[in-house]
Amino acid sequence: MTKGLPATGDQRRSQLLRGVLDLCLLSLIAERPCYGFEFVEALADNGLDLVSEGSIYPLLARLERERLVSSYRAPSASGGAPRKYYRLTEAGRAELASGRAVWHAFSGRVGRILTDTGPTGGSAP
Repeated sequence: MTKGLPATGDQRRSQLLRGVLDLCLLSLIAERPCYGFEFVEALADNGLDLVSEGSIYPLLARLERERLVSSYRAPSASGGAPRKYYRLTEAGRAELASGRAVWHAFSGRVGRILTDTGPTGGSAP
């Protein structure tokens, strides 16, 4: 799923991203239809550079099987082979809306725990 993971911080980010990568892709597609490598670039542009092309395509295939996205082929702007573009279906829009609500509730709760807790370790007075 990810590029080389030398640091523990990168491993944690990778695990966190794995749980929401499908929502990230749906959100990017909601902006405009995209083809495979555009997802890698958009994720990297947003600081999520751990994702490789090899992990995007299986996920897109799953989203298509689940009928959350549909695909079509269009000529490449650079004159190369036609590219496969992905766009949201109505089911994909509903899934994205639901996923965003779950994410905001979950991340808010986790954020409170991580910022509102006292020092770790040590013994109680």
